[in-house]
Amino acid sequence: MAGDQRQKHGSTPALTEAQAARMLAGMNEVIRAGEEMRRLRTEMIKVLADLGWTQERIARLTDMSQPAVSKQVLRHREAGPPRPVGLALGQDDPPWLEGRLWGVAEDIAETYGSDARCRPAVDALARGRRRLTPENVDALRRLVEEDLRRYGDELAAHRAAYDEISRALDVPARAAGTPPGSASVRRTLAHRLQLDRLRGE
Repeated sequence: MAGDQRQKHGSTPALTEAQAARMLAGMNEVIRAGEEMRRLRTEMIKVLADLGWTQERIARLTDMSQPAVSKQVLRHREAGPPRPVGLALGQDDPPWLEGRLWGVAEDIAETYGSDARCRPAVDALARGRRRLTPENVDALRRLVEEDLRRYGDELAAHRAAYDEISRALDVPARAAGTPPGSASVRRTLAHRLQLDRLRGE
């Protein structure tokens, strides 16, 4: 009987590791993105609490129960005094600059749709399939530069923002200590603030 089972399995083409890897790659990305988003939401709750937002307001915006928010805020406060994240757009640490670059690219992609050279990269970032590694940041910069050349005067505000971001990325400022907030939180805040600035919101 065991021999028959082996024979049956032996007659079936084997699934290679490469095939399994391709099959699971997309699933792994979705799972990883989900875990990262949960972590990021937890960190954003801390940021909002440090900015003085009420737990009720945070719970409403995060679609969480107030006791769940309260538990996270209490744990955060027990860890030490808060260091509120600055919300000025012109900060120069790399995660902040990367978030601003992402914001510029996203607004270009939304304005020009599939004609924008940076659109595929922006879509991959939005879906969690790409991260802002140094290599991906360089690639995104090249795509944004190409779009800025193609559309010229139509993107004057984007050009001004990009030039400021690019100069700061090329000549990093001397660190005066680690800014408050994790890299992912700083990227997310800078991305949102840059988008809102470009849209006049």
